[in-house]
Amino acid sequence: MKDIEHLDYTEMNIVFFDSWDSILRTLVITILAYVALIFLLRISGKRTLSKMNAFDFIVTIALGSTLATVLLNKSVPLADGVLALFLLIGLQFLITFLSVRSEKVSKLIKSMPTLLVYKGNLLQDAMRKERVNADEIYAILREKGISSIQDVDAVILETDGNLTIINRIKNLRSDVMHPVQTPPDI
Repeated sequence: MKDIEHLDYTEMNIVFFDSWDSILRTLVITILAYVALIFLLRISGKRTLSKMNAFDFIVTIALGSTLATVLLNKSVPLADGVLALFLLIGLQFLITFLSVRSEKVSKLIKSMPTLLVYKGNLLQDAMRKERVNADEIYAILREKGISSIQDVDAVILETDGNLTIINRIKNLRSDVMHPVQTPPDI
């Protein structure tokens, strides 16, 4: 690669402005790709851009990366980019369709929520396994206006990475706690 000091005038000019054709291509491709993406997202449903778990997050990132490539990489035709967007959204739709119909597929793509605090006690093994430290738990408690961990019956690391606080819990076997991983000794 050439050092920036050795760029000639023509090469330096391209850094700031290539051609009107390039500008027009970017304008047209951006508008068409944007319309195609909105159309595909509307027909695929709300779940496509949800942040329910890591899988959904990865698909959202992949969609953004693909769109950026289509918009700025002149070697990628619009049809190829729209096909890539269609395939990502189609695969997301297929996987989520299958995951709500098959527990095996659901377990394959989703992690399980994990209990990190129970009855005011930090569950160190679970925290270590999930790579969550006490400071993160204390931060979410402060954010929710809770002044003591003793005032909390449960803190759960959800599948999307958020921490949920339950102030009062009667039973770890209640319906909302069903999918939550709990230590065997509780």
